Amino acid sequence: MYKKSFIHFWGIALLSLFSQKTFSQDTVRYVGKTLVNVDYHHGQLPLAVGVHNYQTFRANREHPEWAGGSSWTYNHAPMLAYWNNTFFLEFLSDPVGEHIPPGQTFLQTSSNGKDWTNPVVLFPPHKIPDGWTKQGYKGVAKDLYAVMHQRMGFYVSKKNRLLALAYYGIALDAKDDPNDGKGIGRVVREIFKDGSFGPIHFIRPNRTWDLKQSPYTMFTQSKDKGFIEACNELLATPLMMQQWVEEADRDDELIPLKKEVKAFSFYHLPNKNVVGLWKHALTSISKDEGKTWEYSPLRAPGFVNSNAKIWGQKLSNGQYATVYNPSEFRWPLGISVSDNGLDYKNLLLVTGEISTMRYGGNYKSYGPQYVRGIIEGNGTPPDGNMWLTYSMNKEDIWVSKVPVPVASEVYGTINETFDRMPEGKELELWNIYSPLWARVGIEKAPDGTKSLALHDKDPFDFAKAERVIPEATKTTITFTVIPAQNNKGLLHIEFQDEKGTPAARLIFDSDSTLKAKVGYRNSGVQTYEAGKSYEIRVELDRYKRMYDIYINGQKKGTRLQFAPVASFRRVVFRTGEVRRFPNADTPTDQDFDVPNAGEQAPEAVYYIKNFIVK
Repeated sequence: MYKKSFIHFWGIALLSLFSQKTFSQDTVRYVGKTLVNVDYHHGQLPLAVGVHNYQTFRANREHPEWAGGSSWTYNHAPMLAYWNNTFFLEFLSDPVGEHIPPGQTFLQTSSNGKDWTNPVVLFPPHKIPDGWTKQGYKGVAKDLYAVMHQRMGFYVSKKNRLLALAYYGIALDAKDDPNDGKGIGRVVREIFKDGSFGPIHFIRPNRTWDLKQSPYTMFTQSKDKGFIEACNELLATPLMMQQWVEEADRDDELIPLKKEVKAFSFYHLPNKNVVGLWKHALTSISKDEGKTWEYSPLRAPGFVNSNAKIWGQKLSNGQYATVYNPSEFRWPLGISVSDNGLDYKNLLLVTGEISTMRYGGNYKSYGPQYVRGIIEGNGTPPDGNMWLTYSMNKEDIWVSKVPVPVASEVYGTINETFDRMPEGKELELWNIYSPLWARVGIEKAPDGTKSLALHDKDPFDFAKAERVIPEATKTTITFTVIPAQNNKGLLHIEFQDEKGTPAARLIFDSDSTLKAKVGYRNSGVQTYEAGKSYEIRVELDRYKRMYDIYINGQKKGTRLQFAPVASFRRVVFRTGEVRRFPNADTPTDQDFDVPNAGEQAPEAVYYIKNFIVK
């Protein structure tokens, strides 16, 4: 995101070539063998089992009433906290593109991480006085507002007070840098347990800014002594201050490491040392809580990461994880796990989807990006899972629940009848991709039984549920589907290998026909009716490259697998076609909106009653 500093990046990369050997015994490194293939949105990565991806906010310029009242379509840089039994999600927003004012910051909350409130304004637009200039940059402010830029969203004090923070920057034009230390400054307000907010104050204005030009006063002028104490506590914590380096005055004495590093995250090792991570997978070690760093940040050996954020944290089981885009692009979103916090041994998939970018805009990048988790001290969800947030295409906001321990394999037979499974446990081993307009979840089917439901009324996205299965070269998979309609919608059912390569595909098509993909063409299997239950059994053989299809106990023929695979590892239910745009050769910037970007499609629904693998 934000201003791209290519000269700085390549300087750091060159420096790391000389530094890595020296520090290779005491630095984060990737020692796994798995690498990403960017020709696929999922990078051909194995799934991290049981990850649930939920969209929290879907931009809509044409129908702001469907987007919590906001028509702004640049939404990015989400931050996450857990406090008072509630998830808090903050993200910045601009009308069209990055650095194009005005800017504001929204807040959403959730009790379960799945269902989120409509966004409310946490920090509103801030007017810049006409005639304002920035030293060293041409341009004069005229009818201009600030843009938001923040690398830190929340802070929970030792006395359990929740502070929300954001930064007002100044961009005199679309190419100006709002985080050059010459902006307005960082603001803070308290979030109370009843959901209300305290007044906005400055906690660290830039020296170049005239405080008389703002409606906000310094936090020290608050009448709430507890609020002042919490702010001072934050200012006295070097690891918190390190997150502010980009926007702060370049000589700010509170910033321990004044390098041109970005998007800081950190975690503690068992020996109390702190691992620091920055954009470009830069890393260093601190032995004094971030006051000083052992060496200038270097490129973590083995890590592949471009100019997007990287997140690191200690997991509830004592392991560690980093989450990032392991490519030169902002896809896919992967997770790597370490036993000791230094040696990362694998690379698995959190999400490999890229929905259609519906609205073009300045610096809008494709893909799931700018991932953040819950930083140390900002709360611990009681489920023990890893919770993440990211933006999709700098347009929509998502969260992910990653089960701990992080696993890539399942074992034994699978016999899941959702109506007989414990409430809330039905989808623990399923991977879910659930947009707001294409929801995935457990609900009652038309026959009254509890089922896995896939809704879809999104013309630009789809619902998807995936199940990792025990690796097999021959397998029999049975499931029951109730299509709620037969004249609209689409359901693909794919049988894939570990890398997401489909060997076979069944299709509930909108022409009332159940089909099988055979090479270039789709072959009809039989017609289907709305509301009727279809038990489908598929017997797959990797060696013969054939599979037999049975529907409600009757054999419906044998089909040729359309792609060879070494084994079968997952089954996918998806309410849309495979997506291959964008790709590695797609132009970086999209300057157009897609037609009918804010409209809905007629809703289609599919219910899956059971899933059995033998």
